[in-house]
Amino acid sequence: MSELLSSTTADRYATLLESTTRLIADQVAAVSQPFSGASRAELQRLVDDVDLDAAGLGTEAAVQEVGRLFLPHAVWFHDPSYAAHLNCPVALPAVAAEAVLAAVNPSVDTYDQSTIGTLMERRLVDWTARRIGFADGDGIFTSGGTQSNLQALLLAREHTLLRNPALSRADGLPRLRILATASSHFSVAKAALLLGLGEDAVIKVADDGAGRMDPAALDAALTEVRRAGGLAMAVVATAGTTDRGVIDPVDAIADRCERAEVWLHVDAAYGCGLLVSRRRRSLLVGIERAHSVTVDYHKSFFQPVSSSAVIIRDPAAFAPTVWHADYLNPRQDAEPNQVDKSLQTTRRFDALKLWTTLRALGAERLGELFDSVIDLARAVHDEVAADRDLELVGRSQLSTVLFRYAPAGLDEAARDSAVPAIRRALFESGRAHVAKTMINGRPCLKLTLLNPDAGLDDVRRILLLIKRTGAALAGIEPGDVLDQQRSRLRAAAEAAA
Repeated sequence: MSELLSSTTADRYATLLESTTRLIADQVAAVSQPFSGASRAELQRLVDDVDLDAAGLGTEAAVQEVGRLFLPHAVWFHDPSYAAHLNCPVALPAVAAEAVLAAVNPSVDTYDQSTIGTLMERRLVDWTARRIGFADGDGIFTSGGTQSNLQALLLAREHTLLRNPALSRADGLPRLRILATASSHFSVAKAALLLGLGEDAVIKVADDGAGRMDPAALDAALTEVRRAGGLAMAVVATAGTTDRGVIDPVDAIADRCERAEVWLHVDAAYGCGLLVSRRRRSLLVGIERAHSVTVDYHKSFFQPVSSSAVIIRDPAAFAPTVWHADYLNPRQDAEPNQVDKSLQTTRRFDALKLWTTLRALGAERLGELFDSVIDLARAVHDEVAADRDLELVGRSQLSTVLFRYAPAGLDEAARDSAVPAIRRALFESGRAHVAKTMINGRPCLKLTLLNPDAGLDDVRRILLLIKRTGAALAGIEPGDVLDQQRSRLRAAAEAAA
């Protein structure tokens, strides 16, 4: 019997999918913490014990094995105690759409492999461009923010070389500079490497002390690049830095870029959810003046990975990177092939997930969901600031919370060492996932809140776990235990009086 999806196996497919979704649903319902807490050695043994050269088990048995091997030890982002990275629980309509695109398996690089899928993706690109403020924008879906940033900076490189025809690639590339803050995503520096720029291509622009680019410092940096004989290729503004969750002043940065005639790229991988926010859209003012924008729907639009796009203001900017192949997109072909705009060839129809979600929930509802996690972060900021055992490290404009375990009597060195120890202890127990990072040279704990179903009490439980874990590691009494002891002593004293 064939194991391929076809008209003869359609009924088997339906039965298999039903049993598989039941398997997943049962596991989702049973989740009580983000991770099982199994050790890496135990997980490695489970993986190594599978003989991949053995005879096949059969489809149903193989799926059941996945249910025993992978699902119990997966990291579950829907659990309210997951608060580590920019991972979101996924919208149900998108999960349903994922099943559709996996079964049909279209490739949206050319029209003849996807037909209406190509048109649906292009419609979503147009929709996103209008939300940004690009009247006639264009773009392409990508695998994620790293690829979107790479492609945007590739276009910026070609745009700069075209505007400076006296430069050859040999002498031009070493002179090109990208200006960004230290808080910009690491993919900016990686893109510079992949684009063949010099080792000193990325110029760090000073921030305002809270992680946002300082426009005056950008002025000075642009002047210094010219003085040193360099050529500013692009300025990267970030609308939602990974660590601090802050937004560069895009409008003021756009002023500088326009005066200097420099490509402005806005990395809004994290903050793109603001495009559908009724209450906070103003945080993105000026984004419509960018040349290119990165959006990650799989962050703040609650989509399964992968779902990202690079959107550009002027469709003509794609022209220098267009590549024709006779078997894919011949020059005489009038069909809307997209391989000429993409860095990928074979490409999934990830746009279907966003399409289905927008049709099911509406853009306004997606904006409300993103607003809700930002509201939660603000409440947690206040909670941390009021806690005598914790130290708040700045405030986010999005859904990030940075802080340190800092009880009285614990010196700075001990507080530094507590950060990785607490994170590791919680991760290995599986009870909660938090992240760690460095801010101004000091290690910090970080919560990234992207679960609209989590509430303040859920985060309070995470904070309590952090404090009790920190106290146990430091060999001191937890603050809440001391409070209880003091309360009992006061009650006893009052009773004796």
